[in-house]
Amino acid sequence: MSELSPLASELRDGLRRLAKAVVVITCRHEGQRFAMAATAVSELSMDPPSLLVCVNRTASLHEPLEQGADFCVNILHRDHSEISAACSGKARGEARFAIGEWGAMPDGCPMLEDAQASFFCRNEQAMSYGTHRIVIGRVEAVRIAGEVDPLVYADGRYFGLGGPITEP
Repeated sequence: MSELSPLASELRDGLRRLAKAVVVITCRHEGQRFAMAATAVSELSMDPPSLLVCVNRTASLHEPLEQGADFCVNILHRDHSEISAACSGKARGEARFAIGEWGAMPDGCPMLEDAQASFFCRNEQAMSYGTHRIVIGRVEAVRIAGEVDPLVYADGRYFGLGGPITEP
């Protein structure tokens, strides 16, 4: 891995201050299941309903998404830090599904049964930029479970929500 430029290093340090919900992006491609923890996911549009995911070219999920595999974005609950760790590189391949309760959509796309929310996306458009593939998924179904209590990542650590702040 090459050393970061001074600007890229400052960008990384600045982004450590941006708290984001942790998700696991999953897909099924050529008979295999893939999973990757991420925070580079964002809502794109309500019309059409869509999400944007960014996947590093070195990730195992990159090739299936580049080939057009549909995918699921699973928002993790605060108790899912082990799932995040497994899908962040602690485990490989099918071993990423050894932790947690995994089900599947009719097309075989894996979904986390007790995710805060799961968004089933049709792989609509994509482009490469720098080290990443940017994929636009048209949301075709949403599944919601439990109270709002997502796993949050900031400054290289996991957090839960501490509760709402009273507005001034």
